[in-house]
Amino acid sequence: MALLTPRPPDDRFSLKERLNSRKVGGTLLLLAAAVAFVLANTPLEPYYSAVKGFDLALPALGIEHMSIGHWASDGVLAIFFFVVGLELKREFVTGQLRDPRKAALPVAAAVGGMAFPALVYTAVVATSGVDALHGWAVPVATDIAFALGLLAVFGKGLPSAFRVFLLTLAVMDDLLGIVVIAIFYTSALELVWLAAALVVIALYGLCVNRGWNAIYLLVPLALISWYFMLRSGVHATIAGVLLGLTVPALPHRHRDHEISFAEDMEHDWNAISQGFALPVFAFFAAGVPIGAGDGGFLDALSHPVLLGVMLGLLVGKPLGIFLTVLALRRLPMFELDDNLNLKDVVALGILAGIGFTVSLLIGELAFRGDAGLVDYAHLGVIFGSVAAALVSIPVLRLREREHPLVPLSDDEAMLP
Repeated sequence: MALLTPRPPDDRFSLKERLNSRKVGGTLLLLAAAVAFVLANTPLEPYYSAVKGFDLALPALGIEHMSIGHWASDGVLAIFFFVVGLELKREFVTGQLRDPRKAALPVAAAVGGMAFPALVYTAVVATSGVDALHGWAVPVATDIAFALGLLAVFGKGLPSAFRVFLLTLAVMDDLLGIVVIAIFYTSALELVWLAAALVVIALYGLCVNRGWNAIYLLVPLALISWYFMLRSGVHATIAGVLLGLTVPALPHRHRDHEISFAEDMEHDWNAISQGFALPVFAFFAAGVPIGAGDGGFLDALSHPVLLGVMLGLLVGKPLGIFLTVLALRRLPMFELDDNLNLKDVVALGILAGIGFTVSLLIGELAFRGDAGLVDYAHLGVIFGSVAAALVSIPVLRLREREHPLVPLSDDEAMLP
């Protein structure tokens, strides 16, 4: 059985096509998170915690004390990061990031949109006296599935330039988030294991570039590289990104159709990512009791880590994006698309404040070993992302009124 097969043109209503829709993916992610949040705040919480904390260690492979929750964040989420790697490769080779002039402003906005949330978080935590500055990166990410899903539902009438800007910004956000995880949240580095992982990833890249795409060849190589990366001390999901980046984004000269391996694999694995990996991760990451801390809900809501993360997403993210665009848009290399204006940039910034998936992961990595701070960080991500989503809906509707253009078709809305 081949891993990559040409896509039939008439399967747009199949399960795979529906799972590839940003709307469906975002809905599943939201439902999984909502169910987990409810379970964690009802009498069913002990059962939820027991499942999440159940140990699935593999001592024979050197994997000690690995709970189901950790398998979700360290293992299952690697599928999502593999899709991110494929998306990055496609964007750099054939997409918006290929043209420096088109990509310059969204890329700069992504950098500003990461710096300001980190500064907001640092300011809140530093003035509180709480020893939690190492969580500065928690509010820096944008959840591409949620953001594009909301745009597909509530911003259909906006110009395509709006979606392109958001997609480019979110993809760059993912890339920078991966760099942050690799540099700042890597435990003791084991160079031998890292070298072994890179060798296997290179072998995987050789296979896909030669057109050797059998599932029995590529999946074992991917699993081996993940295991070696896990043992190296680098977060294992980085293996997924690197594997995705090795896949060719141009059609193979010996193939009988014009779809590249990267597009084919992204189409196949994005359905698995949105239909399985992201909901599973969200289910085990978003189950946080509201009454975390001795003082209950009000104590939790006023905790500096929660406030820093929430304000970073809700205030820092849109402020960073807006001020960056405002400062650079007059420069030749940083021109804003003619179909967009500063009001659209405000809407983009608010939408980018939805920082669910990667922010939850960074929160877990930043405070691993301190369950209380992990809970506060996760609550901050949940509250901040939900608030950003709720604010973005009327803002998108208002922006639609000033853009009487042809809306995105359902096919366009389903594109990554």
